[in-house]
Amino acid sequence: MPDLRATVSTVLTNHYTKNAARVRELAAPLTAAQFWQKPFPFGNSFGHLVLHLTGNLSYYIGAQIANTGYVRDRPREFADPNPPSKDEALKLFDGAIAMVLRTIGAQSSDDWSAAYTGVGANALNRLDTVMQGTAHMQHHIGQMIYLRHEFERHPRISTAPSK
Repeated sequence: MPDLRATVSTVLTNHYTKNAARVRELAAPLTAAQFWQKPFPFGNSFGHLVLHLTGNLSYYIGAQIANTGYVRDRPREFADPNPPSKDEALKLFDGAIAMVLRTIGAQSSDDWSAAYTGVGANALNRLDTVMQGTAHMQHHIGQMIYLRHEFERHPRISTAPSK
């Protein structure tokens, strides 16, 4: 009989790993200016979405499950007037993903069903939270795909000043 804990861990690890690779793939061809540029008066830049995913995972999984001590400043994720460089933002994102993968691997069968609380959370337990995290990533990956498409479709956007 398969070990349910190992199965859950493998499935979640695969989803987070694939999502992180997709974010990196989408970010790779963007210049530093494009990474932070908002091609429309609404929405977010690719870079601010990366900061948001980093903050989301660092808080909901890092602070609340892994006890990392992370303190979230959600508004700054979308409006940091002095954001880090593209490389640094992606490095922070990679660190959050690595923490999530370690946390997933550390969960016992009983841990997955442990009660969960967090500001703004509506999860029933740890498994629910970790699953919501990967779904949240996929939602923002869709926005990143759209941003990339717009940069490719309208080269003039690519040369506009950033921020």
